Amino acid sequence: MQQPVTAPPVPERVRTLAATAVPTHVSLAGTTEPAWSARGGVDRAGRPVLLVLPGDPLHGMRDEPVVTVDLTASRSLGGVELSRGLLKVQGWVQAVPERELRETAIAIADRCPDEALFEVLEHRDGPRLLRVDVGQVIYLTGPESGVLDAEEYLDAAPDPLAAEAERMVHHVNTAHRDRLSAALGALLSEPAGDVWLWELDRFGATVRSGVADPILIRLPWPAPVGDTASLERALHCLLCHR
Repeated sequence: MQQPVTAPPVPERVRTLAATAVPTHVSLAGTTEPAWSARGGVDRAGRPVLLVLPGDPLHGMRDEPVVTVDLTASRSLGGVELSRGLLKVQGWVQAVPERELRETAIAIADRCPDEALFEVLEHRDGPRLLRVDVGQVIYLTGPESGVLDAEEYLDAAPDPLAAEAERMVHHVNTAHRDRLSAALGALLSEPAGDVWLWELDRFGATVRSGVADPILIRLPWPAPVGDTASLERALHCLLCHR
């Protein structure tokens, strides 16, 4: 008997995390140099984009060095910033072509609100935008870890409902945690305690009980949902569970 799908496929899950992630560190392969801090975002194709300032080790590059870029996706719960997942993207650094600079700058602006992005477009000798031609992606998401090759990663797409799902997560955690706790308590037949909506997607919801030493509880939908209205109804049914 075929088991129902209760969570996104791993490549989709990783691409969804990448779409909300920010670069934190970058390191050069084949050297003993320590990793250094990075800033930037991820473009719509899933490639890390680095905002590189004059003086940065990569600013004057002329070839295509191999690097590892750490991407971190996080969520704020009660004022505490918590990691949703760590991605280590390994690949070759390339300059973003001039004709794609504006589009790329716009794509990462939400994750990298830096005035230097404007300088990239206006000054040839100033900050640069470099992107990583993906070779493979190592992912660490809670209890899950593994490796995706470039084809698996780049051929996948983020959850099409991800943006609306994030809006709903924020709304529930801001205004309806009492209802979420009551619903989870009814499902578990015991008090749920301090709970937060942790993940929300077209296959189900993940509730986090506790912050410092959490338990993650996956609650799949009866069937995957295909649009925002259906996701809102599914979430409403969960919150109204008695």
